[in-house]
Amino acid sequence: MQRCLTATIALHRAFRQKTFTIHCKHTAAMSTLLINQPKYAWLKELGLAEDNNGVYHGTWGGQGEVITSYCPANNEPIARVRQATLSEYEETVQKSKEAWKVWADIPAPKRGEIVRQIGDALRKKIDVLGRLVSLEMGKIYVEGVGEVQEYIDVCDYAVGLSRMIGGPILPSERPGHALLEQWNPVGLVGIITAFNFPVAVYGWNNALALICGNVCLWKGAPSTPLTSVAVTKIVAEVLEHNSLPGAICSMTCGGADVGTAMAKDERVNLLSFTGSTQVGKSVGMMVQERFGRQLLELGGNNAIIVFEDADLNLVVPSAVFASVGTAGQRCTTTRRLILHESVHDTVVERIAKAYKQVRIGDPWDATTMYGPLHTGQAVEQYLAAVEKAKEQGGTVVCGGKVIDRPGNYVEPTIITGLAHDAPIVHTETFVPILYVLKFKEEEEAFGWNNEVKQGLSSSIFTKDMGRVFRWLGPKGSDCGIVNVNIPTSGAEIGGAFGGEKHTGGGRESGSDSWKQYMRRSTCTINYSKELPLAQGIKFE
Repeated sequence: MQRCLTATIALHRAFRQKTFTIHCKHTAAMSTLLINQPKYAWLKELGLAEDNNGVYHGTWGGQGEVITSYCPANNEPIARVRQATLSEYEETVQKSKEAWKVWADIPAPKRGEIVRQIGDALRKKIDVLGRLVSLEMGKIYVEGVGEVQEYIDVCDYAVGLSRMIGGPILPSERPGHALLEQWNPVGLVGIITAFNFPVAVYGWNNALALICGNVCLWKGAPSTPLTSVAVTKIVAEVLEHNSLPGAICSMTCGGADVGTAMAKDERVNLLSFTGSTQVGKSVGMMVQERFGRQLLELGGNNAIIVFEDADLNLVVPSAVFASVGTAGQRCTTTRRLILHESVHDTVVERIAKAYKQVRIGDPWDATTMYGPLHTGQAVEQYLAAVEKAKEQGGTVVCGGKVIDRPGNYVEPTIITGLAHDAPIVHTETFVPILYVLKFKEEEEAFGWNNEVKQGLSSSIFTKDMGRVFRWLGPKGSDCGIVNVNIPTSGAEIGGAFGGEKHTGGGRESGSDSWKQYMRRSTCTINYSKELPLAQGIKFE
């Protein structure tokens, strides 16, 4: 375990060092923050300033490293955040546990009312918060607003759920006995989120965890700290208005030290981690070492399979949206397009034509369809992947280059000619590269979908209903999300979100995902004057 922990810390430090090399390289020479420019004065509507506290547990603080957040579209500094020290993390956990004693005593429907108010508070700030997501993460404005809308939608969902959660009353084989299930909150839910969805993923966890009776401790991505601060300010105002402890929804901005502390901390009753499979594996091992509960949402090497009878007027926009959206930085991004040989050339031609029509520009421009990658490191990964694909026999149909403009822009890329099991095809690279494969038979296409290590999202395009149900069945897709005639991305909040295999097995958002945030007790109550034993056993 010590070797694993040492490797994990080294991995986190290496990632952090690379990230902050990019995000802090201009700090010494920095003269003007974007927040001080009139064009970005709207940032102050979110309570942000030049220097922001990165710790909240009812009061604001931050005595750790000062980091600067940079805009991926131009690599200019936005504002600064003071992260948490480990002593501040310790204080935050203590206050969170105290806050739970208050929150757990509030009836679930009343907790739902607080979550409803959080949703309404987000509605009032949806435009300005969506702009912040666009500015700091780099996704286009409509996607930034859509991400905030997801949090709002999950709040609405959780409000109704707060009057419905519970277990069944089961038939007892013993007379005069009742057999039932009781569901109780786990306590403190730690939430570690990634840069690509800096609002929505927290919202999925936060809204459900709260109505279940838990308190939350959030560590957002180190490269999107302003979004974490802005969201926490909105939530904190609702708690304060209702005279509730702010530590019900606490936050500690930080790096690997805080994340490792959360993974190892037995007081964190459930740790929800969203990020790469590599880091998630290390986090999962640390949590399992203490027999903790974990919810892992990790990588996805997602495929769309197009059969000979597919409606290509559905296929083309679906493939373009799912591969180009968020510049290829969704966990549900389509990375493999598996085409039947009879439609391969036609589909490639049409998608390549569509790629050339994608409007590239500033993410906050309403006409932009495609923005920058999040960091300069991602640009390097993009270039390395293109070269590896060429070395392994791939042909670049379009794209493959860095765009000559400020920011972290690369061309959306299509590569054909690779073997289905080429190493680069089996590697999830978090960039806008689409690998196009050619197949002959249904069985091999299904097999190619399942042969990668991840199992998040998948889709087929066909009109054959027999094939549809084979795809949905035990010999079909092995993913957590299995679609027909729609893309791999764009999941609704009403269904459980998550995947299998190296994707981690966790489920968030809809369906019965609420059960992840609660513990179940099987309860037997004897209301008779007799003491019959189960299975008819006599003990006299």
